[in-house]
Amino acid sequence: MEVYTAMRHFADSWGLLAMTLFFLGAVFLTLRPGAKSLADEAAKIPLKED
Repeated sequence: MEVYTAMRHFADSWGLLAMTLFFLGAVFLTLRPGAKSLADEAAKIPLKED
C-alpha cells in the first residue's frame, strides 16, 4: 500500500472524526454559559493601560 493511499484512508476515516470532535469542542467552549464573561474580559485587554 502506498503512503498516499494509507494517509488518504486515514484522513477519510479517523481524520474526519478527529476534526468533527475538535469542531464540536470549540463550539461547546464558545457557547457554554460561563464563556461570556471571559470573552468580555479578553475583548477589553487591548484597551487596558499598563
